[in-house]
Amino acid sequence: MRYPPIASGVLIPRIQAALRASIVDDSVRVGPFLVRFDAGSDHPFLNYAVPDDGADPTSEQVAELVAAFRARSRTPRLEYLRPAPAADAALAAAGFTVDQLLPMMAIDALTAPPTPAGVALALATSDADLFDVATVQNVGFGVDAPATDSDVARQRAVLDAGGFAVVARLGDAVVGAGVATAPHDGLSQVAGIAVPEAFRRRGIASTVCADLTARVFAAGWTPFLETEPDGKVTRLYGPLGFYKIGESAAVTLK
Repeated sequence: MRYPPIASGVLIPRIQAALRASIVDDSVRVGPFLVRFDAGSDHPFLNYAVPDDGADPTSEQVAELVAAFRARSRTPRLEYLRPAPAADAALAAAGFTVDQLLPMMAIDALTAPPTPAGVALALATSDADLFDVATVQNVGFGVDAPATDSDVARQRAVLDAGGFAVVARLGDAVVGAGVATAPHDGLSQVAGIAVPEAFRRRGIASTVCADLTARVFAAGWTPFLETEPDGKVTRLYGPLGFYKIGESAAVTLK
């Protein structure tokens, strides 16, 4: 099904609000920042701050933010959508550097690829399913630790909030996974798409992404995603119908 395209100038502020809303239940406020600290992992992707819209933080507020990360033995890190010139300037002055500029993508119509032979996709609902999702994501994203009960609880929280997770299997092997967040203002992020290295280049990631995107559309929500600047924009997501609308900055204080 095709939907009318949404202007990026309208969609980007809505996406920023949705990203902020997705962490509000397990976050703390530090000045003009909402900060998610993960109790079970110090991985930078799971511990980050998001500035308020139009935030113009003082040097004291940035120092307070850094202290909050250090007190929890976490690396100070933020994720936010550009343009945000005041936040950019304050963070740069404090020594933060840009790790990545991640393409932000939207979609108006899905072109689903054929499912690879033998691969079966299903909603992840049980704790065993969610453990499989967490395991694949840890492996796919280079987390050097096995999945734990904390990972399962994190996945369960996505479902409890109204989102969903998908797991792909090839026989007895778990070969892919991904999630879609609960909607905020009608937007749902397709995220966490992971495939173990041994099963890559078979179209599994495309199939998982397409399945999640179709489910988001079917629920009446608007999908969006962010991805690494490593060719996935054109190689993986572009053929499905996603197109770039902006960038998400990930900045870190080493």
